[in-house]
Amino acid sequence: MRRDGTDNALAVETVLDSMPYGMCLWGKDHTILLFNHAYAAAFGLEEGAFRAGMHLREAIKLVLDAGNYFGYSVDDLYENMLERFDRQVEGALPREYQQVLRDRNIRTTYSARAGLGWLVTHEDITDANDHITALSRREAELAKQAMRFETAVDNMAHGLCMIDPDHRLVICNSNYASLYELPEDLQCPGTLLTDIMDYRFDNGMRPKDGPIAFLQRRVQTITEGKRAIDICEFENGQIISVVHQPMADGGWVETHQDITEQRRSEARIHHLARHDALTDLPNRTLFAEEMVMAESRVRRGEMMAVLCFDLDHFKIINDTLGHAIGDAVLKEVAARINHTKREHETAARLGGDEFALLAGPLKGPKDVAALSERLIAAISEPMDIEGHRVMVGTSIGIAIAPTDGEIGETLMKNADLALYRAKGDGRGNYRFFEKGMDATMQHRRLLESGLKLGIIRDEFSLVFQPLMELESNRVSCFEALLRWDNAELGVVSPVEFIPVAEEIGFIVPLGEWVLREACRVAATWPGETRIAINLSPIQFKSRRLLDVVRDALDEAGLSPNRLELEITESVMLADSEQTLETLHDLRAMGVRISMDDFGTGYSSLSYLRAFPFDKIKIDRSFIEDVGSTDANFEIIKAVIALGRSLGMSTTAEGVETEAQLDAVRAHGCDEIQGFLFSRPLSERDAAELIHRLSPGAAVTGEKREAG
Repeated sequence: MRRDGTDNALAVETVLDSMPYGMCLWGKDHTILLFNHAYAAAFGLEEGAFRAGMHLREAIKLVLDAGNYFGYSVDDLYENMLERFDRQVEGALPREYQQVLRDRNIRTTYSARAGLGWLVTHEDITDANDHITALSRREAELAKQAMRFETAVDNMAHGLCMIDPDHRLVICNSNYASLYELPEDLQCPGTLLTDIMDYRFDNGMRPKDGPIAFLQRRVQTITEGKRAIDICEFENGQIISVVHQPMADGGWVETHQDITEQRRSEARIHHLARHDALTDLPNRTLFAEEMVMAESRVRRGEMMAVLCFDLDHFKIINDTLGHAIGDAVLKEVAARINHTKREHETAARLGGDEFALLAGPLKGPKDVAALSERLIAAISEPMDIEGHRVMVGTSIGIAIAPTDGEIGETLMKNADLALYRAKGDGRGNYRFFEKGMDATMQHRRLLESGLKLGIIRDEFSLVFQPLMELESNRVSCFEALLRWDNAELGVVSPVEFIPVAEEIGFIVPLGEWVLREACRVAATWPGETRIAINLSPIQFKSRRLLDVVRDALDEAGLSPNRLELEITESVMLADSEQTLETLHDLRAMGVRISMDDFGTGYSSLSYLRAFPFDKIKIDRSFIEDVGSTDANFEIIKAVIALGRSLGMSTTAEGVETEAQLDAVRAHGCDEIQGFLFSRPLSERDAAELIHRLSPGAAVTGEKREAG
C-alpha cells in the first residue's frame, strides 16, 4: 500500500464508517463530497447507492424510491432542501430537528455555510425515544390513576379517612372533613388523630355518652383489630355510622356516614306503622303490643281495665256535614281523650269512630267508672268546627283484668260486649262486662250469620193479614208480614231480627225478596185485592228502589195500583228532599203510599202537608185504649176527620174487640186490621178467605173463625 493520497482517503473512509451516526458533506454545487455507510442506511439504501459527486436531485430520487418522505416529488423535496440551506445560512432555523425516515426516529443536525455547502448528520434515536415514550406513558397512567383515585375518594357518598399505625392521618376525603367541619391544617397527612378528636369535641360533636366512654369504645375497636360498625349519637342530634376496617400494617381505614335523616325517617315510618294517621293516636297494632306488655303486669297482681267506645250519631255528621268535618271531629275527640286520660295510659283509634283505652293500675272499679264519666263528659261537650256547632256523645264498655280476663284478646272481646249492652241500654253511658253478655253476643252473631244464609236456605216466608173495608164488608187488602224459621234458632220474631237486618245492611236484599214474593202471591188473587208491604228507611237510601219495585211488578204481572207501600215517619226524617222525590216517582208509577203508625211521631201532620198520602194507618196504641181513655178516642176521631178532609183513607190497626170496631166504624174509618177479623194467614188460607167472604157478609165475632 502506497503512502500517498489513496492511503489518506482509505483512512478517512475508515474513520467515517466507524462513526455511530450517518454523516454527509454536500458541496456548494449541490453534489456529495463525502459520506459514510450509516448515512445511506438511515434512508434504507444499500451500500454503494450513494457515491461521491452525486447531485442532490439524483440522491433525492434514490431516497424517495426507498420509501422516504411519502407524498413529496423530486422537485418539491429539492426546492425544500435548498430553501432549508438558505434559511440555515440566515440562522432562521434551528440546527437540530427530528424526523422519521422509514420506520426509524432520526435526530438530524444541519450545519450550513454560505459559499461552502453544508454538513448533515443523522442519529438513530428510535430506542431512546421508545424508552422515553414508555416512561412517559407509565407516568401518565400513574398520574391518571392517581387522579381517578383522588376523584373517587372525594366523590364518595361517605367520609373516608386512613390512619397509620402511629395514629396519624394518612389521607381523608372532603366529605370526612365536611362532616366534622375540619380546618385545612387538620386535613394534612401526619395529623394526630387525637388532635382531630379534640377539635371535634370542642366544636359541638360531643358524643351523647360522653367523650371518655366514646374513646374507650373506639380504643377497644382498634385493639381488637376486627371489622366493626359503630353507631355514634352526638349531643347536637347528629347520628353517624362508622365502619372500621383494620389494615395489615396496624393502621386502619374508616368510612363515616351521617345517618341522622335515615334514622329520623325510620323513626317516622315506625311511628306511622303504629299510629293512626289522622289523630296520631296509637293504632290497633300498637294497642295490641301495649296489651301484651300489660298482661305481665296483670300476672304480677295489678288491676287493669280495657275501655271500648265509639261515637254516638257520628254517621249522621259524616252524611250531613261531610267527611272533612267528620275527620275534624275525630281529631278533636282524640285531643279530648288524651287530655282526660293519665299520661301513662294508652288510648288508641281502632278504626272509623272506634276507640279503646288501656287504663291502670287501678285501685278498684270505681277508678275506671270515674274515668268513664270524665270521658263521656269531655267528648259530649259541643265542638265548634268550621262554623258548625257539632255535638257527639259516646258509649263505653269496660272489662277489668284479671276478673274479666287476663289476656288482651279476651279483655277486648268482653269490653266490646259491654259496649254493645251500653248502646242497647241507651246511649251516653257506660257498662261493665257481665258474664251473661257473652251469650247475648253469641245470639246476636247467630242472628247476623243466619240472616245472610236465610234466603239461600229458603228459611223466609210471608204471611198475609187481611184488611177489611167496612163499607163493603170485603177484604180490600192484605199486609205482607215476614217470618223466619231458622234451623238453629227456630222461629225468630220480626221484632228481633228486623233491627239486626237494618244494622248490618241486610234489609235491602231481604226487602227486595219480600217485594218480589209479595207481588207474585198478589198476582194470583182475583179482583182488585191489594198487597201492602212495609219499607224500611234504609231501603229508601238504595238507588235501586224504583227499579226493584218496577221489576217486581213486571215479573209478577201485577198492576201498580194493587201495590201499597207503607212507610213510617222515620223514612221522612232520613232525607226529606230525596225521600219526597222517590215517593213522587213511586206515585207516578201508580203505586199507592200509606203512612204507617200515624200519630206516634212528632211531625206526622207536617209530613201529610209535604206529601199527599193515599192512606193513613192509625197506630194500635190509640185503638187498644178505646172505651177507657177519652183522649185516645178524640185523637181517633180527629185523625179520621183529617184523612177525610185531605182525601186520604184511614185504617185502624189492632182492632181486637167489638167495642173498638163500633167506635172506628161510627166515626167513618174506612178499613180495619186486627185479630177481631183475622190473624195473619198463609198464602193458601189468604186465597181461600178472599173467595169465602162475600161482599155482603157482616163483620161479627163469628167471622173471627176465618182466622
